[in-house]
Amino acid sequence: MRIGLIINPIAGMGGRVGLKGTDGEDTLREAIMRGAFPRAQDRAIQALETLKKADSQWVTWGGPMGEDVLKRLGLSPQVLGSPSSGKTGKEDTVKAAEAMLDVSPNLIVFTGGDGTAVDVMGAVGTQVPILGIPSGVKMYSGVFGTTPKASGELIRRFIAGEASLAEREVMDIDEEAYREGYLSAELKGYSRTPFIASLVLNEKSAVHTVDESLIKEAIGERIAEEMRWDALYIMGPGSTVASVTDQLELDKTILGIDLVRNGELIGVDVDEAGILAEMGDENYILISPLGGMGSILGRGNQQISPEGVRRGGKKNIIIVSTATKLAQIGTLSVDTGDSGLDEELSGFMRVVVSRHETKLAKIA
Repeated sequence: MRIGLIINPIAGMGGRVGLKGTDGEDTLREAIMRGAFPRAQDRAIQALETLKKADSQWVTWGGPMGEDVLKRLGLSPQVLGSPSSGKTGKEDTVKAAEAMLDVSPNLIVFTGGDGTAVDVMGAVGTQVPILGIPSGVKMYSGVFGTTPKASGELIRRFIAGEASLAEREVMDIDEEAYREGYLSAELKGYSRTPFIASLVLNEKSAVHTVDESLIKEAIGERIAEEMRWDALYIMGPGSTVASVTDQLELDKTILGIDLVRNGELIGVDVDEAGILAEMGDENYILISPLGGMGSILGRGNQQISPEGVRRGGKKNIIIVSTATKLAQIGTLSVDTGDSGLDEELSGFMRVVVSRHETKLAKIA
């Protein structure tokens, strides 16, 4: 079986430094100035390291766009071309995907986020199935594995003939609007992808019921009343978390990470460094599952890094969600980029679903 690999080397660089994406040269420069560094190749290795002996032939693009990773894994890929310069961009992704059509791969695997998914889909349409190894800041499309390891397992089972193909949505959001606190997701098209429900991201869904706002208000009241004096509260994105700051009469950023101590907002839209600088003896991480995906760490809140999670401690992670949303999502997921930490967080955790009710949710 012939498998194509395309890596977007800069995917996800803006996450921990609070940029909510890395689209555009100006944003990339800002990410580098803030200390960001590439992570996409490491994510690809996490996904592919178990496939060294798989019955497959790999085709890829040169250097950091796939060749380097496959050779590090001891594989001998067919290299179809190379990036046009030291800097890689959308044009290189599209060129690589189009070149792969000429060698008729059974599957094209890419490492990146929604922007990369749109670029690959635009080049190959539905001619070839595609599968994403999640590495971007934002992933709302249904063509990604839940984690790099899940993507690797999907590839293995696809090669073995154990995974069916499904038509899934490819979405992207307006990053400029996202940085301003507005979420605007747009359907870009559909792609075929290997599908096993437990291994693939749910497509982004919105959950609305008549009582949702009242339930969120009740959750906010409960958490606000239970907050401990002198402790730091790291407030994740989302309207459910914002219901807590509403009770405190604080103006939270909906899509950013804010910091609260002693009922006051001490950090707005902070990055990883800003979080770590404020952490003291007692720290709580308040988060809500992202959209229809069920991700609580590693999607849209990469500023809360593995170091920050470890310093806070699993027991001080507070998950909030309405019961309706939790029921639609099912299993929650973590993908912090640290496989050891992900393992520590797996199992079951409590989720606050109303003023007087807490449910147990499975974390994968």
